Amino acid sequence: MTLVAPFETSTMRTDERRIVLVEADVDGVTGWGECVAGESPAYSPETTETAWHILRDHLWSLVKGREFRSATQIAEMLAPIRGHNMAKGALEAAIWDAEAMQKGVPLAKLLGGVRDEIASGVSIGIKDSLDELVAAVKKELAAGYQRIKIKIKPGKDVELVKRLRQDFPRIKLMVDANSAYRLVDWPLLQQLEAYHLMMIEQPLGWDDLYGHVELQKKLQTPICLDECIHTLEHAQAAIALGACKIINIKLGRVGGYTVAKQVHDLCQVNAIPVWCGGMLESGIGRAHNIALSTLPNFILPGDVTASRRYWHEDIIEPEVTVSAQGTIRVPTGPGIGFAPRLDRIEEFTVRKERLA
Repeated sequence: MTLVAPFETSTMRTDERRIVLVEADVDGVTGWGECVAGESPAYSPETTETAWHILRDHLWSLVKGREFRSATQIAEMLAPIRGHNMAKGALEAAIWDAEAMQKGVPLAKLLGGVRDEIASGVSIGIKDSLDELVAAVKKELAAGYQRIKIKIKPGKDVELVKRLRQDFPRIKLMVDANSAYRLVDWPLLQQLEAYHLMMIEQPLGWDDLYGHVELQKKLQTPICLDECIHTLEHAQAAIALGACKIINIKLGRVGGYTVAKQVHDLCQVNAIPVWCGGMLESGIGRAHNIALSTLPNFILPGDVTASRRYWHEDIIEPEVTVSAQGTIRVPTGPGIGFAPRLDRIEEFTVRKERLA
């Protein structure tokens, strides 16, 4: 699927997404999941190709023909495979969708969600100029989005934030570095404190928990961890050590709903707010993000946006829309609440395999 516009972070530029979809038949009921792995291992070690291999050659054999009472058991069934959370998360999400369909309830309700609508923020990639960035922010604010996140990297950081605070003094603003800095850069990151940011997301290495502990000691602005958190144990360590004050929960990054809920509950007990990050998902992944975001401790606007922000035409109906107040209604139909457009999926499909 080709993006409406290229999306650039500190590590990569994406023009087109190659997406693995999982269609799971659970006792004759179909559920859908999406693997959020990228085309290259720039965000995480997983890629579209590795996910295909792991799903087909390893994960499938662990669930084939198995009996289970609920989707909550799937994570443990997949545990013999180390890592590969995005592949696991896609399969588990499809089974959660199928269970909700079987029970005739919205997936959000099955998960324990408490919201009829979720707050929507937007992530803006690195732009060629300050004026282009300002224009992009104006457009998203006019569309109603409640929070603006901009990507930063060395050489494109303080100047960007300074200009946005000058032009938009009252907006909820945060930055995301995608691991572009090192601990020695703390004086530069400290300069961002003057601009009253909601948070600085993942400024240091994707596995550098120690560095974030030391950096948070030097900053008043909350650090939000993203790439560092892959398991419940990672979240426990980050909180206990003081590596962050906020955590971004991504369904694929932690391996599915079961672990996502565990991390959510841990953060809630420790008064660490969470929010849902985005991975340039199609409508199926976006629908799962909506369901996840209904859990009670998702109190900050996430990166769940309207379908048309990324796609000329999505693969679900209805497409995801955002209100003028920057909210998304949680669907009330069974499962993810959006119908996969099988014609569109077939049109875009370049590889398909049925495992039985």
